[in-house]
Amino acid sequence: MRLNVKAFGLTCALVWGAAIFVLTWWIMAFEGATKEATFIGRVYRGYSITPLGSLIGLVEAFVDGLIGGLIFAWLYNWLTEKLKKIESTGQE
Repeated sequence: MRLNVKAFGLTCALVWGAAIFVLTWWIMAFEGATKEATFIGRVYRGYSITPLGSLIGLVEAFVDGLIGGLIFAWLYNWLTEKLKKIESTGQE
């Protein structure tokens, strides 16, 4: 089974971007906005637990998820093709 690389990349981008956005608003709802440095803030420059930070995190996580999803789907397709060739020729 082959993965559609573009669809998989876009799905990862949407899920990861939405997750960071929702997580930020979840934290703000229960603990309030803060400019304290977080682990995510160290990975995504400009991110903080604020409304603006949630938008910055959304954009950066979308790009991150897109690139990661594209690489994962491409690598999956490439490896499955290699394994099919090895199985069909009987090599190990």
